[in-house]
Amino acid sequence: MAQVIIKSHQDFEEYLGKELGVSDYLEITQEQVNQFADATIDHQWIHTDPEKAKIDSPFKATIAHGYLTVSLLKYFWDDVVEVQNIKAVINYGIDKFKFGEAVLVGSKVRVRIWLNDLADLRGITRLQLMVRMEIEDKKKPAYEGLITFLYHFK
Repeated sequence: MAQVIIKSHQDFEEYLGKELGVSDYLEITQEQVNQFADATIDHQWIHTDPEKAKIDSPFKATIAHGYLTVSLLKYFWDDVVEVQNIKAVINYGIDKFKFGEAVLVGSKVRVRIWLNDLADLRGITRLQLMVRMEIEDKKKPAYEGLITFLYHFK
């Protein structure tokens, strides 16, 4: 269940510059990684071959694709914030993303989210979020960056 309920542009305004919340943890499985590899046609062994990874990988295990972890942002966003009263949501941009730590298969990750910037574009809400993916029991984040959505409220 989402921690924050938003029904309008004005509701977002009270969170500007503040942390919106932290998602629950999600375990990254080999099955997820393999399905992502199939969908993106990226079958590099460091992601899909656990036996080879144990021997040849600097991580000694398979790792999630960086873009798999980024693609989970919508899932984590919905865990933190429920936006109601909308006609449409558009992914608008990803900026200043930096990957800091590989996500090993079997790791648990979560996302911490702040409302970085907000604008009313003639009735369309442009929302820029600062996101940080944290790996359970690791100091360095998997990534940090900015993601922008456009919300068309009813």
